[in-house]
Amino acid sequence: MLSRELGLVLAQQLGNVEDLHYGLWDPDLQLSFGNLRAAQQRYSDLLLDQLPAASGEVRVLDVGCGTGHLMVQMLERGYLADGVIPAKDLGALVRGRIGERTGYQPRIHECRFEDFPSAEAEHRYDVVLFSESFQYIKPTDSLPIVQRILKPGGLLVICDFFRTEAHGDGGPGDRSFGGGHSWRAFQAAIDGFPFQRLRDDDITTRVSPNLQLLNDWLMNRGRPAALTIHRYIRDNYPVSTRLLLRLFRKRLRKLQFKYFSGFRSRETFERYKTYHLLVYRLPPP
Repeated sequence: MLSRELGLVLAQQLGNVEDLHYGLWDPDLQLSFGNLRAAQQRYSDLLLDQLPAASGEVRVLDVGCGTGHLMVQMLERGYLADGVIPAKDLGALVRGRIGERTGYQPRIHECRFEDFPSAEAEHRYDVVLFSESFQYIKPTDSLPIVQRILKPGGLLVICDFFRTEAHGDGGPGDRSFGGGHSWRAFQAAIDGFPFQRLRDDDITTRVSPNLQLLNDWLMNRGRPAALTIHRYIRDNYPVSTRLLLRLFRKRLRKLQFKYFSGFRSRETFERYKTYHLLVYRLPPP
């Protein structure tokens, strides 16, 4: 299991969340953990609004389908939705959520998208959807597969964050957030493919309040709990504690900066990340 997959599995197991993506926060929705599911559903609704009408057979591939919550909503609306998920724990969760359905039986591909069997799925899908999963795959790896498996006239939908030009500027919060392709490099990469851009919505400020929630929890709950655990281990196992601190001091310093410095904030996110809803069409040959 890769570290990013571990994070997704733990988020589901510890947080009991149905969606593994950020939420959309507008002024009419109070920022609180109690409203997180409502904010996440608004995000899901935004994605569902990008799909063509589910008349006839509209096939959708959900790349990085998480817990399967969005897949189920697509199936309920009449879409023929399949999924790709690299983490076996989440794959089992998706299968359990789908259950024994009547009608279309979705295919769950437990593999990396780079290993997706594109030859057998050539021109199969009307939509390929990436919901906060595009950042984990090099565009030079993902875009050729998308081009191969989309039908002519099919849609590529990406909702994810990218690195801004401020990345690496050495500011106080620099590198407190990982992930994301360079926005400029992504645009250069996709220009090398025949996709036609239909939509580009910058939703950074609607997403960034999630980081305010997270940072408040880390500083007010997570940090005190971590210090308490450290004191307990130090007092009861002083020799082992000193050894572990010596062996993992660089890693621990990095984790402390990333999660407990206070820089994992809304303002830092808006400086170093830009979050976009992107819709492209693959034109007929």
